[in-house]
Amino acid sequence: MARIELVLAGGPGFPDGSPDHRYVLEVALTPGGQLDDEAWFADPAVWPAERIWPGDRRPGDVQFDRDTGWWLSFQPKNDAAAEADSAPLQTPIRGTGPFRPGEYVTIREPDGTEYPYRVVGVS
Repeated sequence: MARIELVLAGGPGFPDGSPDHRYVLEVALTPGGQLDDEAWFADPAVWPAERIWPGDRRPGDVQFDRDTGWWLSFQPKNDAAAEADSAPLQTPIRGTGPFRPGEYVTIREPDGTEYPYRVVGVS
């Protein structure tokens, strides 16, 4: 399994990006650096993910569907304000690789805004 670190590279409200907005994924990659869908189906374990934003750190997991592709699913906040919206956050990943330092992927946030994230680490 590879540990992938993504950092917000830019977008609405973040013209210079933000090192404080990150995602960390533990995934299997193909030899070409793509997310490996066959490995995902074969693996009975959950592929963990984490969303790290200022004041909001959420555990989650990496999901795949042959029809809709890859997405990240995160638990809702554990506070009174979140009780009204207790559904997990679903964030699709667009452009899924290659996952190599310096490459970019796009993640659509729950509000529908798409942001580019730069791969800053693969280990």
